[in-house]
Amino acid sequence: MAGLLLIAHYIHDVPEPRSLEDVLGTAQRLGTLGSLPIPDVIAHSRLFVDALVGLTGAVMDIGTGAGVPGLIIAIDRPDLTLVLTDRREARMDALARGVTAMGIRDRVKVLTADVAVLGQSAEHAGKYDAVVCRGFASPEVTATLARPLLKNGGTLIVSEPPISDPSRWPVELLNRLGFDPPEYHPGVVCLTANP
Repeated sequence: MAGLLLIAHYIHDVPEPRSLEDVLGTAQRLGTLGSLPIPDVIAHSRLFVDALVGLTGAVMDIGTGAGVPGLIIAIDRPDLTLVLTDRREARMDALARGVTAMGIRDRVKVLTADVAVLGQSAEHAGKYDAVVCRGFASPEVTATLARPLLKNGGTLIVSEPPISDPSRWPVELLNRLGFDPPEYHPGVVCLTANP
């Protein structure tokens, strides 16, 4: 595809160790994370962690921005490997520095890329046990772009508004895109990719 931006970030200098809270606080100061208090951002991201219970393997956070919820998943679930991806290079540069400073670069990869392109690449298509996202796009666009990344039986986990609206995820749409009916958990919806 024309205009493909696919950059893996490798940091060679080891910065001072930093905590999750410090990395997210820096993201707020840089304007890549909203103004919600950091403890609230972390608490909301833990809803994704709860939805991942029983899952093992590889997780991709699409439209990760400042690394939310991916960084929190990485801290709470050190058994998982993660790819945090977004197409905004400046955000991914800052995030790559944060991942290195947190000491989790061995299991968290930061990737600047277009999700639509990743779903068509042999390296990423059908490779993930879960795809997670907070505010990526409309439900239809999110499901359309996430499905090619998932293994059959993998799970798409998406942040939901405070008041659940089942009309956001019509069963007919999900069937067409290759997902089972939605399962609602506190704060998130889980969609299982069918064969």
